[in-house]
Amino acid sequence: HVQLVESGGGSVQAGGSLRLSCKASGFRYNSYAMAWFRQAPGKEREGVACINVDSQTTTFYADSVKGRFTISRDNVKNTVTLQMNYLSPEDTGTYYCAARLGFTANWGDWREPDYWGQGTQVTVS
Repeated sequence: HVQLVESGGGSVQAGGSLRLSCKASGFRYNSYAMAWFRQAPGKEREGVACINVDSQTTTFYADSVKGRFTISRDNVKNTVTLQMNYLSPEDTGTYYCAARLGFTANWGDWREPDYWGQGTQVTVS
């Protein structure tokens, strides 16, 4: 069965770094774009970073994380990683891994991901 299992969340001080990982199984990973979303208390879920599976491995990010976060994927290990640097309290929330079949050009293409992970908590103080 399909699984997206996140890990790497935790608590960190402002200015620090965290590295989130998501392990995928149960579907054809190399045919799916992968993304990280987050949801802060009282706010809607928002897209953070996306990585496609085209030859250029096209990525795009939320404006709020550009230059601080980096998404990458390993198509052999079926993992997607989010390196988060210079964290601020505004980055606090539950971070979710998601998968979407095919190529995604923008966040509009992520309105209905095919699969979601359970989430991992990130707290920045």
